Amino acid sequence: MVEKHPLLERAHEAPESPGVYRFRDAKGVELYVGKARNLRRRVLSYFGRSDLPERTLAMVARARKLNFTVTASEVEAFILENNLIKRLRPRFNVLLRDDKTYPYIKLTTGEEWPRVFLTRRVSDDGHTYFGPFMGQRMARRLMDLARTHFQVRTCHIEIDGKLPRPCLYYHMKACLGPCVDGLTDAAAYAGAVDELKLFLGGRHRELLPRLETSMWAASESENFELASRYRDLIAVVRRLGEPQDVEQPGRGDADVFAVFTDGEHATVCVLPYREGKLVDKREFHFEGVGDVGMAELLTSFTAQYYGANPAIPRTVETSVDLDEDDRELLRSWLAHRREAAVDVAAPKRGPRARRVSLARDNARAAFDLRFRAPRSQAQHLARRLGDALALDNPVQHMECFDISHSGGKDTTASCVVWRQGRMDKRAYRSFHIRSVEGVDDFASMSEAVTRRYRRLRDEGAELPDLVLIDGGVGQLNAAMAAVDSLGLELVMAGLAKREEELWLPGASEPLRLDPSDPAHLVLRQARDEAHRFAVSRHRKRRSKRTLATELINVPGIGPGRARELLQKFGSVRDVQQATVEELQRAVGPRLGRHLWQHLHAGENVE
Repeated sequence: MVEKHPLLERAHEAPESPGVYRFRDAKGVELYVGKARNLRRRVLSYFGRSDLPERTLAMVARARKLNFTVTASEVEAFILENNLIKRLRPRFNVLLRDDKTYPYIKLTTGEEWPRVFLTRRVSDDGHTYFGPFMGQRMARRLMDLARTHFQVRTCHIEIDGKLPRPCLYYHMKACLGPCVDGLTDAAAYAGAVDELKLFLGGRHRELLPRLETSMWAASESENFELASRYRDLIAVVRRLGEPQDVEQPGRGDADVFAVFTDGEHATVCVLPYREGKLVDKREFHFEGVGDVGMAELLTSFTAQYYGANPAIPRTVETSVDLDEDDRELLRSWLAHRREAAVDVAAPKRGPRARRVSLARDNARAAFDLRFRAPRSQAQHLARRLGDALALDNPVQHMECFDISHSGGKDTTASCVVWRQGRMDKRAYRSFHIRSVEGVDDFASMSEAVTRRYRRLRDEGAELPDLVLIDGGVGQLNAAMAAVDSLGLELVMAGLAKREEELWLPGASEPLRLDPSDPAHLVLRQARDEAHRFAVSRHRKRRSKRTLATELINVPGIGPGRARELLQKFGSVRDVQQATVEELQRAVGPRLGRHLWQHLHAGENVE
């Protein structure tokens, strides 16, 4: 790495304090978030060295902005780093990806009257999530406590206090009944929600004094039923928060982590032991992590894993020795979250070492199943595609184009990518056709292909082994002419829908592959995916145009505000289905009400 990097001077300005640093590219896209005991020393280590891992060198080459956040301690830097990685998901950080979905508990804190329920999908929607939990048993047990002791609602109805009577959950003492005016008030309900947040977050020491205060207050006001409810809840919280002070080696609660990598991909296996028994197995796969060290990968992974999972055992065992500073930092952070001591170790002998070895074997087996078996199948498909098209080399990388429009309006082209045996959705691209008016699929295809491969040519990027066009001879010839105008030589083919005929350049007759031929199945998969992607992007574009036009017709809403509404709500359907209150929060009370009335002509606003 040359010393005249644009950020070298900025790195010299870093404070000699603990904190977090963030690398971003010229467009402000987050590249990497890291922590440091000494920010200046850490960020300077990225410059003037050629022995850095290739992944790190690639990140520094793209970086054009560098920011620092000073923290009071290294533990605070560790917490901030984990939160930023979770929120920003930088490209060059190791990001937590699960092999399957586990249950979470969602508390809709973004709503006026929050509700709690189980979900397997986590999104950045302003609400609060707890988990993941290992299996349904623990999650459902906590849900039962949320209903019976905290009495937070689990229904999906809109709360306006106008229902004539509460549902069965209220009579079962499993809901405070905010749906009926007079049964509870906003302050009491918000207090129950806050207590539930503390409980689900494992913050028992903070929760207990609140519960005890509420219990004595209810008792003094002679509300003995409420006081007894708080008494029972205090007993539950104390029982769940009791630490295990004595554990025999190889027994008790522990999470065992093992990692296996080939220098390109990696798999982490987690074996949770509860009361000395193996209760589950979880696998996490990381594609393209490059030559990240196993200790660094495991440290980053463990922080993210427990950042989303409040169930922290007393013992954490790893298959690799962590750096002494990282191990102490991780131990301090876990102890802070658990509110009790946590042992972090890499055992070398005895029963604990045997279960680490078991986790290592599982990580290797899961890696082979995820990466090596598909790789062998991908190589077979690549060879078969090359043979079917009479090519000199296998087809490792294929791109497919399709066009979608509505009577020539909002014409959109898609480009989907098939790479090494599967669709690479991160590489998909779509194009708003600009130079074509009316219905002209040939000219639209020519523009899309030209824009795609002009950019790849100018950037020196990898070109595909095969370009597949959704269509017959006409579309194929248009695409070939576009490629020729760029001075490129690409292998191209067209797959027509009606007879599933494969047209090759210069051929007088189509190539008809057996429908069961793996090559034919791959080509159809790519073609169908290009069609699906083109249609979805076209519909999204059409919906935004239609709504934007309708919004601009509303007095008080111009192009800028219409664009803000589309960005906030995301789609036509979401804007049209938004409530009066949601629109009022977005554009103000008067304009929000007026907009709702415009979109729902003939309906009344209560």
